[in-house]
Amino acid sequence: MLGQYIPLLYHYNMLQDEDRVNAFARAIERIVRPAMNVVELGGGTGILSSLAARRGAQVICVERNPQLFNIADQLIRRNGLQDSVTVVHADATRFVPEKPVGAVICEMLHVGLLRERQASVIAAFKRNHRRRFPKSPLPIFIPEATVLMIQLVEQSFNFAGYEAPVPMFQAPRSIQPRTIELSELIPYANFGYAHTIPQCFKFDEELTTRQDGYLNAVRLLTQNVLAIDEVNEEAITWANQHLVLPLQTPLEVASGQTVRVCFNYTEGSSVETFEESLRVSSNSSPFQTSN
Repeated sequence: MLGQYIPLLYHYNMLQDEDRVNAFARAIERIVRPAMNVVELGGGTGILSSLAARRGAQVICVERNPQLFNIADQLIRRNGLQDSVTVVHADATRFVPEKPVGAVICEMLHVGLLRERQASVIAAFKRNHRRRFPKSPLPIFIPEATVLMIQLVEQSFNFAGYEAPVPMFQAPRSIQPRTIELSELIPYANFGYAHTIPQCFKFDEELTTRQDGYLNAVRLLTQNVLAIDEVNEEAITWANQHLVLPLQTPLEVASGQTVRVCFNYTEGSSVETFEESLRVSSNSSPFQTSN
């Protein structure tokens, strides 16, 4: 299974996400070459496949959701790209290309690699490609790598006098005046898709607070390296929305205090599953759980 389907309107909104589209456009321009065979896994509306096609590639856009498959096929034809992009209705974990592939685009990314199964899909494609073409090298993956991070925060959940401590998403490039960062960002996973991809994420470490505060939430951040631009010596990156998860019992913390954070989840799990595994404690209080 590929996890829960993302609502269609969410896919439509992604067309307006200029940070996402522009970052992938830069990465695709850097990696994709004319006549290259490219596969997009979980193609959605097909916009990323279209970017590869405009670079002169032959693209297979794989989409399992029957509604999205029809929409992507219609939009590819509307843009006159049907000779360069073939939209395939298939499970991405079972898809086997007919020819060796030069690049794979896969944006089944959710913060923390929750909900969507980016890791499982790419791992399955690598196995399928090796079995079909044992003498061919693996393709380049877009993104090339992902970094998962966690942070202790004090979050205002007060909305016009109405207290509502619920999970919240935050735009990665926006200033968050309702959030106080109580610790540094701590990476808990860092991996490249061409190498071994973790399927399970376990964390049990002590984080040090950098100021006094009211620890009532943790924040998950996910940074994706889409490609390395060697000419300009920079990484082309794209960040998922941040996810703030409230704690059921907040903690008063002082600067320099250590706070133990534990969690354990499988990629593609629901946000609720992550919350159930989350444990937060200080040296002066028992374990606290998130909502």
